[in-house]
Amino acid sequence: MEGVCALSTLPPPGSVPSRLTPHVSRLYLSCHTSSGGNVGLMGAVAEAAAAAGAPVTGVIPAALVPREISGATVGERVIVPDMHSRKKTMYEAADAFIALPGGFGTLEEIIEMVTWHQLGYHSKPVAFLNVAGFYDRLLSFFDHASAEGFMLPGVRGIVLAGCDPAGVLDALHAYERSSPP
Repeated sequence: MEGVCALSTLPPPGSVPSRLTPHVSRLYLSCHTSSGGNVGLMGAVAEAAAAAGAPVTGVIPAALVPREISGATVGERVIVPDMHSRKKTMYEAADAFIALPGGFGTLEEIIEMVTWHQLGYHSKPVAFLNVAGFYDRLLSFFDHASAEGFMLPGVRGIVLAGCDPAGVLDALHAYERSSPP
């Protein structure tokens, strides 16, 4: 697996997500494509990846540059016209996707990758880094939706999750999709 697309949002200083930065920055071992910002969790992952010698490509819509880039950035920065272009660019560059703790933007991006997988547009693994139970309720919802028949058999298995970066990376490397759900 060459590149992992890590997705997250900008947490406020002192928030629970900002205190997770030391833990999620260990994703640098396989980081290749990030969301483009150099602050918050994504900034920590990008800096750790660059420090370890891994290539970092940040993809960001032009309208977000003033909000999500502060000072120097690491790696290559690709500025695209809009969010749709951003997701397409990240999709094309990544071999897998990981949602770090985040908000609506993170969920929208990772769920789109899950949906594309479900529809057979790709077979790349998709995972949630569930640090400190951050995604417990969302993962329970997926289980509930599956149990209630709102997902075809096998679709729930598209979503991988782990509590620590090493476990998530192991799950991504081990993932094999044998056939469309």
